[in-house]
Amino acid sequence: MTTPSGAGRPPLEPVHVLRPRRTDALAELFREFEREQRGDDEPVRPPRPPAGSEDRTQELPPVPAARHPRRTALALAVAAAALTGFGGALLLTDRTTGGHAAPAPGPSATAPPAPPPPADRGFLREGDSGPEVTELQERLLRVPDVYRGGTTDGRYDPVLSAAVARFQLWYGVRGDETGVYGDDTRLALESRTGDPAT
Repeated sequence: MTTPSGAGRPPLEPVHVLRPRRTDALAELFREFEREQRGDDEPVRPPRPPAGSEDRTQELPPVPAARHPRRTALALAVAAAALTGFGGALLLTDRTTGGHAAPAPGPSATAPPAPPPPADRGFLREGDSGPEVTELQERLLRVPDVYRGGTTDGRYDPVLSAAVARFQLWYGVRGDETGVYGDDTRLALESRTGDPAT
């Protein structure tokens, strides 16, 4: 048989504490109200207990009322609005930028000009063909296991796109779209393969 956690101790019985009531508390509240109306800045002191009452329970002194409840309410409202606005801005920033802080807008409200299309910057992607694609294929063949069994036919097909994506993943290239041979991928590949004639 299990014993209760309080074994060995007598059970607790409810205790009723009786204390004398202060009959002059209402009068003290009125005096405090009158002092506040007059603008007295004296600290409010509780009345002295009657002689011989140290052994009896005493009430706590009254809490002074706020001087300007409207200012307090206004300050709380402004703080709550600021907190709500800041939280909303963080949520909106996370949704629009994928977790990164958006750059602050410049002095003008116009949007910056759009970057040129990838073809103008020397990007190669699936569907392209020509000598640049052939050079890319030759370079990828020099990197072990990236473009194994690939051809140098000068066409950017799905096999070549997968090889570029594999190179980007294995060598940590992050600046270009996956499977697209852009500036960052070009720099990383050229640094690992050297001159195309070798």
